Amino acid sequence: MSLGTIYGVGLGPGDPELMSVRADRLLRSARHVAFFRKAGRSGQARRIVDGLLHGDAVEFAMEYPVTTEIPVDDPAYNAALSTFYAECTAHLRALAASGEDVVVLCEGDPFFFGSFMHLYTRLKEDVPVEVVPAITGMSGAWTATGHPVTWGDDILTVLMGTLPEDVLTDAMTRSDAVVVMKIGRHFDKVKSALRAADKYDTAWLIEYASMPQQTVQKLSEAGDKITPYFSIIVVHGQGRRP
Repeated sequence: MSLGTIYGVGLGPGDPELMSVRADRLLRSARHVAFFRKAGRSGQARRIVDGLLHGDAVEFAMEYPVTTEIPVDDPAYNAALSTFYAECTAHLRALAASGEDVVVLCEGDPFFFGSFMHLYTRLKEDVPVEVVPAITGMSGAWTATGHPVTWGDDILTVLMGTLPEDVLTDAMTRSDAVVVMKIGRHFDKVKSALRAADKYDTAWLIEYASMPQQTVQKLSEAGDKITPYFSIIVVHGQGRRP
């Protein structure tokens, strides 16, 4: 029996119409569909494809054992996730070994800060794995502002809000355009770093880019609210142009 293929399918920033033709084709014909989600939630990736899956598709929800309950630098965090990814990999490998193809839903692009990468590295030597790239969430975010993110020779830096404040400030200072992801409870720290880098007044906050609940506003006008997981901060470059 020939092995099945595991497909890591990028869904784009959230609007189903922004998915690739190949992603749409694989989704509609998939017999097995896997996706990540937080326990007790439907999962954003699953919501994006609602109404697109075949009625007989078998779904496999991969529920994270931890998200923000313990710090990422706690050894227990990595231990829990390592076990989790190993269990998910075993399930997918068994399906592929039986000849079944599996579509794994990936928010944004599978190879850009996505959970699928942890499956990919564990599977790629044993079973066929194919990755379907997609529009990133940050691309959807800066497009929503209505302004080009880079010009000419601008340097663009993508940062995680989880980084220490001094690291954020240094990187922001040395960059022309900036994207900050994974903001969440790090909102105040990110704002402080932007102020120190003299980029706060030109920063934009985009929530739920390309989704029905999308909001776009200057960061300085956003107040002190805690931003949801699907939030991105963008500072546009102002570089060389004709």
